[in-house]
Amino acid sequence: MWQALGGLLPIAVAVAFSSVPITMTILILLSPNRNRAALPFLVGWVIGVAAVIVLSTLFASTLPQPPRRGPDRTTAVLLMVVGAALIVLGVINLRRRSESDGQSGRLQSWLFRVDSFGVLVSFAVAVLLNLRPKGLLLGIAAGLALHAASVKLNEALVLIVIYTVIGTSTVVAPIVASLVAPRRMEPKLIAARDWMTHNGRLLTSLMMFMIGVVILGYGLTQL
Repeated sequence: MWQALGGLLPIAVAVAFSSVPITMTILILLSPNRNRAALPFLVGWVIGVAAVIVLSTLFASTLPQPPRRGPDRTTAVLLMVVGAALIVLGVINLRRRSESDGQSGRLQSWLFRVDSFGVLVSFAVAVLLNLRPKGLLLGIAAGLALHAASVKLNEALVLIVIYTVIGTSTVVAPIVASLVAPRRMEPKLIAARDWMTHNGRLLTSLMMFMIGVVILGYGLTQL
Protein backbone atom coordinates (compact mmCIF):
# COMPACT_ATOMS: atom_id res chain seq x y z
CA MET A 1 0.00 0.00 0.00
CA TRP A 2 2.81 2.40 0.89
CA GLN A 3 4.46 1.79 -2.47
CA ALA A 4 1.22 2.70 -4.22
CA LEU A 5 0.81 5.79 -2.03
CA GLY A 6 4.32 6.92 -2.97
CA GLY A 7 3.39 6.60 -6.64
CA LEU A 8 0.06 8.41 -6.21
CA LEU A 9 1.24 11.42 -4.19
CA PRO A 10 3.12 13.28 -6.96
CA ILE A 11 0.23 12.66 -9.36
CA ALA A 12 -2.29 14.00 -6.85
CA VAL A 13 -0.14 17.10 -6.32
CA ALA A 14 -0.07 17.66 -10.07
CA VAL A 15 -3.88 17.48 -10.16
CA ALA A 16 -4.08 19.91 -7.24
CA PHE A 17 -1.89 22.51 -8.93
CA SER A 18 -3.67 22.52 -12.26
CA SER A 19 -4.03 26.20 -13.17
CA VAL A 20 -7.40 26.10 -14.95
CA PRO A 21 -9.59 24.78 -12.08
CA ILE A 22 -7.74 27.00 -9.58
CA THR A 23 -8.28 30.07 -11.74
CA MET A 24 -11.92 29.25 -12.34
CA THR A 25 -12.42 28.74 -8.61
CA ILE A 26 -10.95 32.16 -7.91
CA LEU A 27 -13.06 33.85 -10.58
CA ILE A 28 -16.24 32.16 -9.34
CA LEU A 29 -15.52 33.29 -5.78
CA LEU A 30 -14.96 36.86 -6.99
CA SER A 31 -18.11 36.86 -9.11
CA PRO A 32 -21.53 38.18 -7.99
CA ASN A 33 -23.07 34.70 -8.05
CA ARG A 34 -20.47 32.88 -5.96
CA ASN A 35 -23.08 31.70 -3.45
CA ARG A 36 -24.93 29.95 -6.26
CA ALA A 37 -22.02 28.61 -8.31
CA ALA A 38 -19.22 27.83 -5.84
CA LEU A 39 -20.62 24.73 -4.13
CA PRO A 40 -21.82 23.05 -7.37
CA PHE A 41 -18.36 23.67 -8.84
CA LEU A 42 -16.75 22.12 -5.75
CA VAL A 43 -18.99 19.05 -5.88
CA GLY A 44 -18.46 18.63 -9.62
CA TRP A 45 -14.68 18.89 -9.29
CA VAL A 46 -14.53 16.31 -6.48
CA ILE A 47 -16.79 13.90 -8.37
CA GLY A 48 -14.82 14.40 -11.57
CA VAL A 49 -11.42 13.76 -9.99
CA ALA A 50 -12.72 10.69 -8.16
CA ALA A 51 -14.50 9.35 -11.26
CA VAL A 52 -11.39 9.59 -13.44
CA ILE A 53 -9.19 7.64 -11.05
CA VAL A 54 -11.92 5.06 -10.36
CA LEU A 55 -12.50 4.46 -14.08
CA SER A 56 -8.75 4.39 -14.71
CA THR A 57 -8.31 1.84 -11.93
CA LEU A 58 -11.07 -0.32 -13.39
CA PHE A 59 -9.39 -0.08 -16.79
CA ALA A 60 -6.03 -1.01 -15.28
CA SER A 61 -7.62 -4.02 -13.58
CA THR A 62 -8.34 -5.51 -17.03
CA LEU A 63 -4.61 -5.64 -17.74
CA PRO A 64 -2.65 -8.83 -16.98
CA GLN A 65 -1.84 -9.15 -13.30
CA PRO A 66 1.74 -8.16 -12.43
CA PRO A 67 3.92 -11.25 -12.07
CA ARG A 68 5.14 -12.11 -8.59
CA ARG A 69 8.64 -12.36 -9.99
CA GLY A 70 9.94 -10.49 -12.97
CA PRO A 71 9.02 -7.17 -14.58
CA ASP A 72 5.47 -6.03 -15.34
CA ARG A 73 6.19 -4.93 -18.90
CA THR A 74 2.61 -4.00 -19.86
CA THR A 75 2.14 -1.58 -16.98
CA ALA A 76 5.68 -0.28 -17.37
CA VAL A 77 5.20 0.56 -21.04
CA LEU A 78 1.87 2.28 -20.39
CA LEU A 79 3.39 4.34 -17.56
CA MET A 80 6.26 5.35 -19.81
CA VAL A 81 3.85 6.39 -22.56
CA VAL A 82 1.78 8.48 -20.12
CA GLY A 83 4.92 10.06 -18.67
CA ALA A 84 6.28 10.92 -22.11
CA ALA A 85 2.91 12.39 -23.13
CA LEU A 86 2.87 14.64 -20.04
CA ILE A 87 6.41 15.82 -20.80
CA VAL A 88 5.39 16.69 -24.36
CA LEU A 89 2.26 18.52 -23.13
CA GLY A 90 4.35 20.45 -20.64
CA VAL A 91 6.79 21.57 -23.33
CA ILE A 92 3.97 22.54 -25.71
CA ASN A 93 2.17 24.47 -22.98
CA LEU A 94 5.38 26.29 -22.05
CA ARG A 95 6.02 27.27 -25.67
CA ARG A 96 2.48 28.61 -25.97
CA ARG A 97 3.11 30.69 -22.87
CA SER A 98 6.28 32.14 -24.40
CA GLU A 99 4.41 33.03 -27.57
CA SER A 100 1.66 34.81 -25.61
CA ASP A 101 3.94 36.77 -23.24
CA GLY A 102 3.43 39.90 -25.27
CA GLN A 103 -0.34 39.87 -24.73
CA SER A 104 -0.15 41.41 -21.21
CA GLY A 105 -0.78 38.03 -19.56
CA ARG A 106 -4.57 38.27 -19.71
CA LEU A 107 -6.74 35.33 -18.73
CA GLN A 108 -8.43 33.49 -21.52
CA SER A 109 -11.62 35.37 -22.34
CA TRP A 110 -13.89 32.40 -21.78
CA LEU A 111 -12.90 32.21 -18.14
CA PHE A 112 -14.69 35.49 -17.52
CA ARG A 113 -17.97 33.80 -18.41
CA VAL A 114 -18.10 32.38 -14.90
CA ASP A 115 -20.11 35.47 -13.93
CA SER A 116 -23.11 33.87 -15.64
CA PHE A 117 -22.59 30.31 -14.37
CA GLY A 118 -25.62 28.73 -12.74
CA VAL A 119 -25.81 25.61 -10.60
CA LEU A 120 -25.92 23.04 -13.41
CA VAL A 121 -23.36 24.81 -15.59
CA SER A 122 -20.90 25.14 -12.70
CA PHE A 123 -21.27 21.47 -11.84
CA ALA A 124 -20.94 20.33 -15.47
CA VAL A 125 -17.90 22.51 -16.18
CA ALA A 126 -16.11 21.21 -13.08
CA VAL A 127 -16.72 17.60 -14.11
CA LEU A 128 -15.70 18.21 -17.73
CA LEU A 129 -12.44 19.88 -16.72
CA ASN A 130 -11.26 16.43 -15.65
CA LEU A 131 -11.67 15.19 -19.22
CA ARG A 132 -8.93 17.45 -20.55
CA PRO A 133 -5.86 15.55 -21.87
CA LYS A 134 -3.85 16.42 -18.77
CA GLY A 135 -6.60 15.27 -16.39
CA LEU A 136 -7.09 12.00 -18.23
CA LEU A 137 -3.35 11.27 -18.41
CA LEU A 138 -2.91 11.90 -14.70
CA GLY A 139 -5.92 9.73 -13.87
CA ILE A 140 -4.62 6.91 -16.06
CA ALA A 141 -1.21 7.18 -14.42
CA ALA A 142 -2.85 6.95 -10.99
CA GLY A 143 -4.83 3.87 -11.99
CA LEU A 144 -1.71 2.22 -13.39
CA ALA A 145 0.20 2.99 -10.19
CA LEU A 146 -2.47 1.21 -8.16
CA HIS A 147 -2.39 -1.73 -10.56
CA ALA A 148 1.40 -1.97 -10.44
CA ALA A 149 1.32 -2.10 -6.62
CA SER A 150 -1.26 -4.94 -6.64
CA VAL A 151 -3.21 -3.42 -3.75
CA LYS A 152 -6.30 -5.03 -2.26
CA LEU A 153 -9.76 -3.56 -2.84
CA ASN A 154 -10.05 -1.92 0.59
CA GLU A 155 -6.56 -0.46 0.24
CA ALA A 156 -7.38 0.83 -3.23
CA LEU A 157 -10.46 2.61 -1.88
CA VAL A 158 -8.43 4.28 0.86
CA LEU A 159 -5.78 5.37 -1.65
CA ILE A 160 -8.42 6.73 -4.03
CA VAL A 161 -9.89 8.80 -1.18
CA ILE A 162 -6.44 10.15 -0.25
CA TYR A 163 -5.71 10.95 -3.90
CA THR A 164 -9.05 12.74 -4.29
CA VAL A 165 -8.61 14.76 -1.09
CA ILE A 166 -5.15 15.96 -2.13
CA GLY A 167 -6.08 16.52 -5.78
CA THR A 168 -9.13 18.63 -4.95
CA SER A 169 -7.66 20.53 -1.98
CA THR A 170 -6.76 23.66 -3.96
CA VAL A 171 -10.39 24.01 -5.07
CA VAL A 172 -12.11 22.86 -1.87
CA ALA A 173 -10.05 24.95 0.57
CA PRO A 174 -10.61 28.41 -1.00
CA ILE A 175 -14.31 27.76 -1.59
CA VAL A 176 -14.92 26.64 2.00
CA ALA A 177 -12.83 29.52 3.38
CA SER A 178 -14.64 32.07 1.20
CA LEU A 179 -18.07 30.84 2.23
CA VAL A 180 -17.05 31.02 5.89
CA ALA A 181 -15.21 34.37 5.78
CA PRO A 182 -15.82 36.10 2.42
CA ARG A 183 -14.49 39.52 3.41
CA ARG A 184 -11.22 38.17 4.75
CA MET A 185 -10.69 36.01 1.68
CA GLU A 186 -11.44 38.62 -1.00
CA PRO A 187 -8.04 40.42 -0.92
CA LYS A 188 -6.26 37.06 -0.98
CA LEU A 189 -8.37 35.91 -3.93
CA ILE A 190 -7.61 39.08 -5.88
CA ALA A 191 -3.88 38.64 -5.25
CA ALA A 192 -4.11 34.97 -6.24
CA ARG A 193 -6.01 35.87 -9.42
CA ASP A 194 -3.34 38.36 -10.45
CA TRP A 195 -0.57 35.85 -9.76
CA MET A 196 -2.32 33.07 -11.68
CA THR A 197 -2.92 35.43 -14.59
CA HIS A 198 0.81 35.86 -15.10
CA ASN A 199 2.19 32.56 -13.81
CA GLY A 200 -0.57 29.96 -14.10
CA ARG A 201 0.54 28.49 -17.42
CA LEU A 202 4.17 28.38 -16.31
CA LEU A 203 3.15 26.55 -13.13
CA THR A 204 1.10 24.01 -15.08
CA SER A 205 3.85 23.49 -17.67
CA LEU A 206 6.56 22.87 -15.08
CA MET A 207 4.27 20.60 -13.07
CA MET A 208 3.37 18.50 -16.12
CA PHE A 209 7.02 18.24 -17.14
CA MET A 210 8.24 17.21 -13.68
CA ILE A 211 5.42 14.74 -13.04
CA GLY A 212 5.93 13.35 -16.53
CA VAL A 213 9.57 12.67 -15.68
CA VAL A 214 8.54 11.03 -12.38
CA ILE A 215 5.96 8.78 -14.09
CA LEU A 216 8.40 7.91 -16.89
CA GLY A 217 11.03 6.99 -14.31
CA TYR A 218 8.47 4.97 -12.33
CA GLY A 219 7.63 3.05 -15.49
CA LEU A 220 11.31 2.31 -16.08
CA THR A 221 11.63 0.87 -12.57
CA GLN A 222 8.87 -1.63 -13.39
CA LEU A 223 10.92 -3.19 -16.20
